[in-house]
Amino acid sequence: MLCPHTPAATVAAMGEFVNYEVDGDGIAVVTINRPEKRNAMTYAMLGDFIATVHQAGDDDAARVVIVTGSGGSFCAGTDLSDLSSVPGEDRGVRGRAEQADVWWPLTSCPKPLIAAVDGPAVGMGAEFTSQCDVRIASTGARFAWNFVHRGLVPDTGAGTWLLPRLIGVPAALRLLYSGDFLSAQDALDIGYVAKVVPPDDLMTAAREEAARFLTGSPLSQRLIKDLVYKGLEREVLVHLSNHVEALQQCFRSDDHKGGVAAFLERRPARFTGR
Repeated sequence: MLCPHTPAATVAAMGEFVNYEVDGDGIAVVTINRPEKRNAMTYAMLGDFIATVHQAGDDDAARVVIVTGSGGSFCAGTDLSDLSSVPGEDRGVRGRAEQADVWWPLTSCPKPLIAAVDGPAVGMGAEFTSQCDVRIASTGARFAWNFVHRGLVPDTGAGTWLLPRLIGVPAALRLLYSGDFLSAQDALDIGYVAKVVPPDDLMTAAREEAARFLTGSPLSQRLIKDLVYKGLEREVLVHLSNHVEALQQCFRSDDHKGGVAAFLERRPARFTGR
């Protein structure tokens, strides 16, 4: 595996406000890029962001995905000037309840997904961080689910479903009821983030975390992610039934055969995701 800091090649797609690139090691980066507005989301940007995350999930060159923001901010939430341009009674919602890939595109992405958070992650931005599998924060990162200050509930539903499962019900309700900011250190103390580093080291730390996941089987990771998130809502017997199906799929896979051969031959495995 190549060093994550010196990728062999990079393929980039530059949107107006959402950028996508994947390097030769298989680390993809989705960047919210509207720094003059602290990366606040308009309706059009949100559509581009969801489409870009789907692109990363479908991209065979991408093994692990990092989501970050530009200009010292992660995402300041919804652009209220854009939101206010549509009367509340006419806004509706972004999709039907069963469209999980629209509401929770990051959780629905079939690959390991890391949030690299610098500066504010507020409102929808905080929701995006909850949808990620792992969070790395800079010392300047701050999180706030401030929906109560706008007369709303958490807009993707992640704050009321995922957040209590990540940090516990009392801690989640305290944040949701108050809308107060959570500092990077406090987020580390309660286990919401995995690591806190200086801002200049953030992407290095995120890529180092991604490199740890590159050693695993893409097939195993995809099945594990599906089992974990769907397991949050299923009864144990249903979960075990799906677990058995996933395990049987693994036994038949090239990745399992390759992993066993690599162990017996005392060499790194070369996984294909099949």
